[in-house]
Amino acid sequence: MIRHHDFHYSGMTLRSTVHIPDGPTETPRPTVVFVHGFTSNRLELPNFVAMSRLLEANGIASVRFDLSGHGESDGDFFDVTITGEIAETRTVLAAVRAFDFVDPERIGLVGMSMGGVVAGLTAAEEPGVSALCLWSPAAVAPFEIGGGSLKGRPLAPEFEEKGYFDADGWRISPALVEDIAALDVYGRSGKYTGPVHILHGDRDDIAPLAYVRPYLDHYDGNAALEIVEGADHAWSSVLHRTTLHQSTLRFLRRHLQQ
Repeated sequence: MIRHHDFHYSGMTLRSTVHIPDGPTETPRPTVVFVHGFTSNRLELPNFVAMSRLLEANGIASVRFDLSGHGESDGDFFDVTITGEIAETRTVLAAVRAFDFVDPERIGLVGMSMGGVVAGLTAAEEPGVSALCLWSPAAVAPFEIGGGSLKGRPLAPEFEEKGYFDADGWRISPALVEDIAALDVYGRSGKYTGPVHILHGDRDDIAPLAYVRPYLDHYDGNAALEIVEGADHAWSSVLHRTTLHQSTLRFLRRHLQQ
């Protein structure tokens, strides 16, 4: 069953799609919350929809929501910060725990790209996340942006000329750049003690693999990195996307159903 739900954060509506497996709606089920990537939405390129349907067929509910300034949710992208996205994700998690079909003791979190960074930080700071899966986490972002560039272009001249940085038609604010540059991605994420599964392609030229391996040095033996040969950042082949979805399903079933 698919239905829609509106979450509320700081005067904004965050719109979502909820997938519930067949059966009595009051039966508590394991549930997964998805966090999409930078400038994306709750459909997501590696196909959050197909992953939600796969989970639903295996008895796991899910919630896919648009962060503010993205998709159908309220807000302007220019006002987005990672600190704000973490707060929004925590608000959604808190609301999801109260749904009648959700088992609050069995909640998973899946994040893609910058959403993987957000999911990792959120899991460490919001109690009650039972399993964490990161798809192509963009841990490179603080290093790239902290170095003064994005997408191979210097940030400062555009901020000086326009007051924003044009990232493929999206207005990035100085506040967002400052927020990302200050992130201690590995140190903050490493405080999460539950099971972590990281999936990353060795052909990822958006979020290089070299910036993903340090996650393992900061988690306390509770994380595993699965490197998929030939996969790019968007998992843009049928084979690689199937690998991503099936591996995620096995991980979530192991830690949310057993």
